[in-house]
Amino acid sequence: MSSAAPGTAGLTESQAAIAEVVRAVFTNEAPLSAARDAEPLGFDTALWGHMRGIGAPALGLSESAGGLGIGFAELVVMAEEVGRAIASIPLLEHVIASRVLERVGADADLVAAVADGSLIATIAVRPAVDGTWRLVPGGAVADVVIGLDGDALVVTRATPPGEAPANHACAPLAHRSTSDGVVLTVADGRALAEDALVEWQLLVASALVGISATALDLGVAYATERVQFGALIGTFQAVQHTLADLPGHIDGARLLVHEAAWVLDGGGDGRVDIDDDHVQHGPTLAAMAFAFATDVASMATARSLHVHGGYGFSEEYDIQLLYRRARGWPLVAGDLGGHYQRLADALLDAEVVR
Repeated sequence: MSSAAPGTAGLTESQAAIAEVVRAVFTNEAPLSAARDAEPLGFDTALWGHMRGIGAPALGLSESAGGLGIGFAELVVMAEEVGRAIASIPLLEHVIASRVLERVGADADLVAAVADGSLIATIAVRPAVDGTWRLVPGGAVADVVIGLDGDALVVTRATPPGEAPANHACAPLAHRSTSDGVVLTVADGRALAEDALVEWQLLVASALVGISATALDLGVAYATERVQFGALIGTFQAVQHTLADLPGHIDGARLLVHEAAWVLDGGGDGRVDIDDDHVQHGPTLAAMAFAFATDVASMATARSLHVHGGYGFSEEYDIQLLYRRARGWPLVAGDLGGHYQRLADALLDAEVVR
């Protein structure tokens, strides 16, 4: 195997290989300027084609369904690269939706079309209200939408609207109907939807780690180039202190993401015991990773933006692209205050056993 991509130290061979391949595509085809060019819809058709070329849409599937049979240990590595590039494709949602389709035994032709990316699939991360899934991530461009309607898990296939309401992150969100092109219904699908939400939280958490890493890189690069008062601003202690502790926060979020991935892949004992500082329950760890990575991404992008000074607020500079997505991506699942409340309830409940 060729040498690992930069920043892949500590990864397993399979993780490093995925990071290397995905990062190579994003480096060549999706510089930050590509995200700017994809606005306001937030979908890069050419980039989706390139990801199809490396088989990325099938990453979440088993080998028998046309995938690689990899686990979350590898999927979170892919997701971090999506965040580093703020890639304008709904790859995270597509990967999770494909896993749901395989899990419920969807039609083989449908799974195959999703696996090769000729159909884009996504999940509604919130239950439907009055027959509508609201602000579905990737919903503006997805052919297949999977979500909860009451207690039923519904799979629909319909022509995507191709337009999104204005939103802070320029993401391809859209309201989608639960009755438009129904191809499959699972009567008691609440557990399936909850599992999909856990997986979405984990992959988005990893993408937010990637956003944080790129924000730090931009801040450091600007601090070592910008001259003020006859000196590089990176020599000023106030600027140094603004950036100095970010690597610790970013690495902490990354470690939490990888621990959650390890547990979801079958590791750990499934217990939650906060008195013993012991949490090895997959959904709880994924929720923790989502919360912490959201805070870290907000912090990292805000600090980097302020290092840029007034330029940071200008559309001319790339940091604002990351600043907006660091806040917009996690809000798709709803108010973060509610997420923290549910996480607190889970941690304070009695022992949880997988």
